Amino acid sequence: MTRTRTARRAGRLSAAGLASLALTAALAVPAQAQHAGAQHTGSQHAGAQHAEGRATAAQDVETQAVQGRDSWEPTSTGAVGMVDVVQDGTDVRVGPIAACHVDGENANSTPGIAVGEDGDLASYGRGETSCVREGGQAHAEVSGNRFSTAVLEPYGGPKIRVRSYTASCHTTDNGSASSMWLSGVTGFDVPEDIPPNHEVLIPGATENDPPLARIVLNEFTAPEPPDGSLAMSAMRIELFPEGGPVTGDIRVGSSRCAPYGD
Repeated sequence: MTRTRTARRAGRLSAAGLASLALTAALAVPAQAQHAGAQHTGSQHAGAQHAEGRATAAQDVETQAVQGRDSWEPTSTGAVGMVDVVQDGTDVRVGPIAACHVDGENANSTPGIAVGEDGDLASYGRGETSCVREGGQAHAEVSGNRFSTAVLEPYGGPKIRVRSYTASCHTTDNGSASSMWLSGVTGFDVPEDIPPNHEVLIPGATENDPPLARIVLNEFTAPEPPDGSLAMSAMRIELFPEGGPVTGDIRVGSSRCAPYGD
């Protein structure tokens, strides 16, 4: 994936913070999505070519922060995924899976992990993470394959699958930036344009039933007021957001970067 910057990018979104503190900008590159089996890819450069039957989706988030903290080392973390739910009254917490930290385990991997009976709660295939610091900046790279969850099927919901995904971030001279990439998403519709923090509700079995799940794509969070750090997930599944037999979160591909340390 080429990561270049150009003033000709389309789909720029921005929000101004306190002038004396920081300016946070969020960029979402348009993506053309199809139904089951389609590929959703992301690129940070303008004018990406879309082959027939393929589609792209990306997020690029930059945070401008206060200067003058050069003595603080930049940090980064990454994880293939994480499960933190309560199922039938039992806490189930797995992960962060294959976690890396720039000041700890710099590279990590997993051959795959199944959570719950036969992996019905969540199943992650092979994945890798890398966290490095070089040239005064920190980077986190996460890649994974064959994620699925069948936790909603007993309640009339879909089985959710992602063929492959990435989540990355890096610090800049005065902030941080992130990007994500998804391929082969099935179980719900993906919009043509995926902005940061895009939500998809999985409805209940009947019109009067509460939603089974809230899915957040390109999830991006930053402190308020901004300090240049950011955390992102390629996908987060919030189970039964209004209460139900299974509650909590399932995350797919996460990274965090901070230009002035944790």
